[in-house]
Amino acid sequence: MEQIVKRYEYKTMKHLLYILFVFSSLVLMGCRQEGTHSPKQLYRLPTKSDKGIRAVVEIPAGTNRKIEYKTQRERFEIDSLRGKERIIDFLPYPGNYGFIPSTYMDPEKGGDGDALDVLVISETLPTGTAIETIPIAALLLRDGGEIDTKIIAVPIDPNLRVIDATDFKEFFIKYNAAKYMIELWFLNYKGVGEMDLIGWRDERVAMDEIERWIVR
Repeated sequence: MEQIVKRYEYKTMKHLLYILFVFSSLVLMGCRQEGTHSPKQLYRLPTKSDKGIRAVVEIPAGTNRKIEYKTQRERFEIDSLRGKERIIDFLPYPGNYGFIPSTYMDPEKGGDGDALDVLVISETLPTGTAIETIPIAALLLRDGGEIDTKIIAVPIDPNLRVIDATDFKEFFIKYNAAKYMIELWFLNYKGVGEMDLIGWRDERVAMDEIERWIVR
């Protein structure tokens, strides 16, 4: 009888482990919207998909640590300054912050030498997530005398959205308070007076900006 009970417990545990394995796999597949990619592959994904514009998450929404993709080491790391991890001394990121793959803001053309920045308004997504998005706005800032453009986007998948807006007009009318919060956040996350507001632009300007920096 004891052996039967142990055999039953073993089979039950084996079954539970299998369920957990399947569940974990599905979660990971959901996080990586387009499947599993190495950081190197993520950085070089085509900018455009059949449905929209790809974005790669570096810093999940609700995070204070400044996570960046390091091109020389080809991996995601917490950025450091003077030997210490860079932690934003402010409220956490209001969306999933990252870059648009296969873009390069050429310094010779007025860029900052990095990929184009993007803020995806959705629930928190893990670092390294590649997600298809709809650009709905561009927030233009001045950082240290240079223009710093932030593309604002929402997921293509309606199930991943937290706001019901797919263009600038809807965003402006329905979620003007959220728009203002995002603006205030970027104006203050580096400290008071470090960033200046140039203004907001619509989805057409956002797409023009993306087209401008695509690596061809």
